[in-house]
Amino acid sequence: MKIPKKYEAILFAFVMSLLMALLMSGVLTLVFTGLDKAFFTRWFNGFVHAWPIAFPSILVIAPIVRMIVKVLIK
Repeated sequence: MKIPKKYEAILFAFVMSLLMALLMSGVLTLVFTGLDKAFFTRWFNGFVHAWPIAFPSILVIAPIVRMIVKVLIK
């Protein structure tokens, strides 16, 4: 399945936020609560709360970061 190019920015934000929220919620859950039987439940709970913040944040922040990088590279 190919997605039209016009959705590239939204798809990028969706995938990036999904992976980053999953990774960061897992790391922070592990650091602050440890690894035990309830770890995956806490991780999922953290992810469910983090991802709705991460997705719109990346939609807003990614273009700004791209502009900053463009200025720094030239």
